[in-house]
Amino acid sequence: MATSNWFGLSERSIVGLVVGFYMVTALVMVSVNKWALNTLELPWTLLWIQMVVAVILLKVTQYTGLLKMPQIVTETAKALTPLIAINVIGLGVNTLCLVYVDTSFYQIARGLVLPFTVLFAFVLLRQPSSKLVLTSCFIVFCGFYTGVTSEVNVSRYGILFGVLSSITTSLHAIVIKKSLVHVNNSTLDLVYYNNVLSLVAVTPMIVFSGESAELSHLLSNDGLDAFYKFLFAGLITGIFGFLVNLASFLQISKTSPTTHMIAGAVRGVIQTLLGYWAFNDIITSGRVLGIFLILGGGALYTWAKDKEMAAKNAESPTYIPMTQQDVDGDEEEIDDDDHKA
Repeated sequence: MATSNWFGLSERSIVGLVVGFYMVTALVMVSVNKWALNTLELPWTLLWIQMVVAVILLKVTQYTGLLKMPQIVTETAKALTPLIAINVIGLGVNTLCLVYVDTSFYQIARGLVLPFTVLFAFVLLRQPSSKLVLTSCFIVFCGFYTGVTSEVNVSRYGILFGVLSSITTSLHAIVIKKSLVHVNNSTLDLVYYNNVLSLVAVTPMIVFSGESAELSHLLSNDGLDAFYKFLFAGLITGIFGFLVNLASFLQISKTSPTTHMIAGAVRGVIQTLLGYWAFNDIITSGRVLGIFLILGGGALYTWAKDKEMAAKNAESPTYIPMTQQDVDGDEEEIDDDDHKA
């Protein structure tokens, strides 16, 4: 069996390690986020802590010589305003969704990412979709509808923030494509600008949302124990948020988009079970069916896109492979909850 330069491991072992790394980091990210928000409902403060950790880790990679970060240029920062706005709004509604819904219902609340992605690709980019892709979107919508209508006590705010999160996640890919030109098509530079500028944008939200006053009241009224737990959770999710990005990149580069989607589906099932065991979430038959339909529709979409890419590659050998093209566009947005959870 062929080996790789990863300490002499076989290709199969590397794929297994990469997929496992992705699933563990993504599960820890969502679970610790929920634990932090159960401790203190301070979503903007939690996001701020996570972004501080991300920026520090990026700086550490620069100082150790692993990566080179760009200098912040005012003109470039202004040009990236739409990206920062959609990123901050997306992170905000994503975290607020997690405040109002159970961990097991989180995937259903944010289940419309795929239909919105296909819709915006058609409306904004004039990219038509095949019947099979449209069928997969319909299946996903049925899963969302089934999951939402089967719940009796689900928060309407949770569903609203979940739908808004789906919209911002879908728009994020389009904005990223248009933003890359401002950083000479450097993904690393865009990641650095995005983290630093988003940190700046989130900071006043802590004041405007009233969380700064709540923090002040908490720290002056013997609430240190709860705050320390919350701070610890924020640090952990900041580290794992950074690792999720790395894990997602490694998984896509070492496997295929189909494998990436299957891993995401398995993660969704484990996340549901984890919510049941760790947070005493209620698992209803409607919730299970909704999750199954959403994951099934996503898997069908990935398979359909994989077939389309294979057909185009056969017609034109110079066509960019799916692992490079679609990950920058449609496919990345299906899994963007790993990055924002």
